[in-house]
Amino acid sequence: MQKHDARNLHYDIRLSIGGTLKSWAVPKGPSRDPSVKRLAIPTEDHPIDYASFEGTIPEGEYGAGTVIIWDKGTFENASEDDDGNEVPLDKAYEKGHLVVNLEGEKLKGGFAFINTGSRWLLVKVDDAHAVKDDSLLDDEPASVVSGKTIGELERGE
Repeated sequence: MQKHDARNLHYDIRLSIGGTLKSWAVPKGPSRDPSVKRLAIPTEDHPIDYASFEGTIPEGEYGAGTVIIWDKGTFENASEDDDGNEVPLDKAYEKGHLVVNLEGEKLKGGFAFINTGSRWLLVKVDDAHAVKDDSLLDDEPASVVSGKTIGELERGE
C-alpha cells in the first residue's frame, strides 16, 4: 500500500491479481473500524514491480507527486460464494465483491472491496484485528521501508 501525495493525498491499495497489480485509490485511507466504509476508486493496473516504488514522480508525468510505501505484506484470498466455496480473485473482482486477509506490517485481517454499482467501497471485516475509533493513519504516517513521512521524503531528508 502506497501513500501518494499527488493532486490530493490518498492511499493506493494494490493487489497482485492475474499477473498485474489491481489498484484502488482510497482518498481517506483504510480504516480498521468495520463501521467505516471508505471510497475506493479503481485506477489503472500497474506492473508488479511498481509495488516497491518509493520516491517522487516528476511534475508533468501521470501521478506527479511523492509516494511512500505506507504498508507492505502478503494477502490471501478470502472471497467465497453463497455456498462457502472459494471464488478466484479475478472472478471475485469481476463480480465486484472480493475479500482478502491482509498480513501487513500495519494492516491485518479481512478487508472487503465491494462494487455497489456506482462506486467501490473498502470495508474492514469485523475480526480480531478490527479496531473501533481507529487512529492508525495519524499514529503511523511513515514508510515501512525508509521510515520517512511524505514531507521528509519531499524535503530530501
